[in-house]
Amino acid sequence: MKATIEALTPDATEIKPLERRVDTVLKVEPSDGDGFLVAVEAQTARSPDKGLSRSYYVAHLHAKYGMPVLLAAVCKNRATATWAAGPFECRVRTWTTQSTRPFVLGPDNVPEITDESLVARQPALATFSAIVHSESANAPAILELLAHGMRSFDKATAKYWCEWLEVGLENTPVRDIWRELEKMVATYFPGRGTLFEETYLEGKAEGKVEGKAESQVELILRVLEKRGIPITPDARERITSCTDLDTLTRWFDRSLTVATAQELFSEE
Repeated sequence: MKATIEALTPDATEIKPLERRVDTVLKVEPSDGDGFLVAVEAQTARSPDKGLSRSYYVAHLHAKYGMPVLLAAVCKNRATATWAAGPFECRVRTWTTQSTRPFVLGPDNVPEITDESLVARQPALATFSAIVHSESANAPAILELLAHGMRSFDKATAKYWCEWLEVGLENTPVRDIWRELEKMVATYFPGRGTLFEETYLEGKAEGKVEGKAESQVELILRVLEKRGIPITPDARERITSCTDLDTLTRWFDRSLTVATAQELFSEE
């Protein structure tokens, strides 16, 4: 066998910024075992590039935080769920260098939510269920039940899962129903066109930035506290004294994934 071999640069540094984003990343610290990350992504259809991007998600998060990663794909139909399970492999002939196997949440393994009390006990499962079954005839009833159940959440938790659900519903018909049920204003998914973000941008365009800055400060602090990230006095002072919305938005985006509060201000 003959082969042509070309030497490539061994530098794995990205030359330009690449947009690779999962819907959310959660850090889990069990009381009886080692911690891990959960990267969650809503998947509505097959996508030829997902094999590469999913492998990147896992490798990047694993290298950055030094923790094992569970990649979860939330799917609305059985065909997509079957495909999303992978494995997505980097293979040279018979040798597999890397294999990515997402944990799939789909119609076959996620029940429809019919008990409002379950929403309060397991908000993540309830939200995933609403996305998974968003194409079923019971979708409007599920969303209404979910909205009622979220009334028991604290404000930050309710805002988070409300927007997560809207992003996951994407262009399904019931997304408009959910938008009618949303009553709170926050921005957890910038650039995704959610009702919360539209309201935020309208307020900014009208010059109502002072209150928005205060809200962003509150959200940054709440997210760090919810994730168990210690906030030093210096970091708290820097966050609370900032009034620039663009800076606060950048810090908020970072607050979802940073390991320390100081990382909010990196490269500044």
